[in-house]
Amino acid sequence: MAYSKPSKPKNKPFTFPFILFLIALLLFTIHYLRQLHDDFQNKAMTYPKLARNNPKWFEVVAREFGDENTVNVGFVNMDATKMKEKRTKMVRVNFVPVKDGVRWSDLFPEWIDENAPSNCPKIPMPEFEDYQDLDVVVARVPCEEDGLRDVFRLQVNLVVANLLVRSGRKRNGVDRPIFAVFIGSSGPMWEIFRCDDIFWHFGDYWVYKPQLRRIKQKVVMPVGSCQISPPFAQSGEELWGRQSDKSKNYSIQKPREAYVTVLHSSEAYVCGAIALAQSIIQSNSTKDLVLLADDHISPRSIDGLRSAGWKIKRIQRIRSPHSKKNAYNEWNYSKLRIWQLIEYDKVMFIDSDLIATQNLDEFFVYPQISAAGNDRHIFNSGLMLVEPSTCTFETLMRKRSVVESYNGGDQGFLNEMFPWWHRLPAKLNHLKFFGSVPDYVHRIRDDTYTVHYLGLKPWMCYKDYDCNWDKVEGQQFASDSAHEKWWHVYDKMPKKLRQYCSLTPKMDARIRTYRQRAKNASFPDGHWKITVKDPRQNLL
Repeated sequence: MAYSKPSKPKNKPFTFPFILFLIALLLFTIHYLRQLHDDFQNKAMTYPKLARNNPKWFEVVAREFGDENTVNVGFVNMDATKMKEKRTKMVRVNFVPVKDGVRWSDLFPEWIDENAPSNCPKIPMPEFEDYQDLDVVVARVPCEEDGLRDVFRLQVNLVVANLLVRSGRKRNGVDRPIFAVFIGSSGPMWEIFRCDDIFWHFGDYWVYKPQLRRIKQKVVMPVGSCQISPPFAQSGEELWGRQSDKSKNYSIQKPREAYVTVLHSSEAYVCGAIALAQSIIQSNSTKDLVLLADDHISPRSIDGLRSAGWKIKRIQRIRSPHSKKNAYNEWNYSKLRIWQLIEYDKVMFIDSDLIATQNLDEFFVYPQISAAGNDRHIFNSGLMLVEPSTCTFETLMRKRSVVESYNGGDQGFLNEMFPWWHRLPAKLNHLKFFGSVPDYVHRIRDDTYTVHYLGLKPWMCYKDYDCNWDKVEGQQFASDSAHEKWWHVYDKMPKKLRQYCSLTPKMDARIRTYRQRAKNASFPDGHWKITVKDPRQNLL
């Protein structure tokens, strides 16, 4: 069989449409390069020395002021940067650094006398009268020797915030922009300068255009939890003694605010959430009530929760990466979802094992994060003021795997993410805890705003008494007066809601077991002697 050498394939000529495509691509490239050149020329004409002689952050902010206005720049924790731009007026802001002996534990003590005068350490500030009408405040963020709990770092951030507040106002009847520039790898404290206000970020340079209304709320707060946060001016009012302009015909938009709780993973707290909603409603609150629920909450329970007053939003739960599998706090990071409620300016999160005993609406004036103390330097996350924000939520989600939690749950994580917080009175989140108090009364004060039910929950006990008395390890959480407050809310509920707080055979058996043990041991408190009349027993 003869072998024939295959012939080479012939090259196909370019088709006419392909040639047109190449021509169009070439024309587009020429146009794009010409546009870049024109843009550069225009910037060079407007700011002839910006790109060559000034730092990049100044090039960014200078465009916001126009080419006719002088830009006043103050420098904090650094010398004034040399710039050849004639339109700038630069000044170094002088202040005395905080004393070396002041520690974070001095700002955030474990316990304070809430009725005594402030015992907060002094954090020196500049003579603000010497630094008026700044347009830009530039600060070098100090090295964090003590991590995020660095007192000098806090001082620098507070100096910048105060300068912005005192400089930000109309000039010649025109709103002037005001910026903060931070130099350093970590940027500013996000508890003061919200990620929502980032104007530009490149490398170690962070430019913020903050909402001064929010900054004002921060600078009137105490320097730490060493003092109860005092009531302060509403966000629509002027601070620093300046009179607000009441002659203009405009209305201040009413803030969007809500109470929020979260249910996930089981229905054990459905009854508690219903009682919480009813207690808030019974206090004549004017705020919205929003409940976040994952798919472990049944449609029947959702109906009851909605009837109780909650607006329901379905969520996907979030696992706590540092908790043990099947631990009680395994899915507690679901609480982070409250930052996604961006339809609200501010929300008060409340765990569903609390009830409100007084109206709480007045406390919405406080900023993020305001909460009651827990122990050491941390706050209790069972009740806290939060400002929803998409970028805050995204940051929390991004950090949740690398920032550890001392207890594996949300409280430990949030305290690491928000080390600078504001102390609310303990009676706003009154923990039902009596430690080693050697009495059998454990009375709750009448002036509490809420009761936080630690230990066995009221709906898991008989109505007649707090069954925490029946366990030695539970007696530190026992209080008949607190128990009565919860059942007072229950008695005022519509009857159709009470079915969600029924006593199951399993719950009843557990109560009877420990009640018998208390009787056998002759517990001196004598609660095991009480004749039980809880009508829920008849519905088992």
